[in-house]
Amino acid sequence: MIERSHPFLSVGAQCRLLSISRSSFYYEPQGETEVNLALMKLIDKQFLETPFYGVQQMTWHLRNEGHAVNVKRVRRLMRLMRLMPIFQKPDTSRPAKGHKTYPYLLGGLRVDRPNQVWCADITYLPMRRGFLYLVAIMDWFTRKVLTWRISNTLEADFCVDALNEAIHRFGSPEIMNTDSQKIMASSWAV
Repeated sequence: MIERSHPFLSVGAQCRLLSISRSSFYYEPQGETEVNLALMKLIDKQFLETPFYGVQQMTWHLRNEGHAVNVKRVRRLMRLMRLMPIFQKPDTSRPAKGHKTYPYLLGGLRVDRPNQVWCADITYLPMRRGFLYLVAIMDWFTRKVLTWRISNTLEADFCVDALNEAIHRFGSPEIMNTDSQKIMASSWAV
């Protein structure tokens, strides 16, 4: 939008009219330095060997190799390279030993009113030091979350509390559906 050789307006005047600074008009991106490009190659090489290395481990590795880097620099370079470490997630989907696996019976059911079918599920929320577990109970017809609870353990108490609150506030559903065997095995057998 700015013309360098405008017959009536200088570059400064055009920048003022467009409400931009002259320095941003003249700015040219520099790109990464040679040192950072070399560090990015080392990070990429190490990440292929150890894809579970996060920022802290990668910083330690580079320091052990004799490079003077800090955590902020490694984090910025790994974000620029879009590298996300692979880490073990909690395994909450396996049924407990000895519990029966139930067939899915709601395949062709038409849900046409509130409190006909409720569903519940547990998910985990990754935190800096471990995980929190979230249970949510939802009405299929209204798609409204009726209640939810968070716990730092995967014991049944917080699931039962959420279900009891939903029943107290909205009445009992005709059908309670969940795909999690852990919920069915531990929580709903009240």
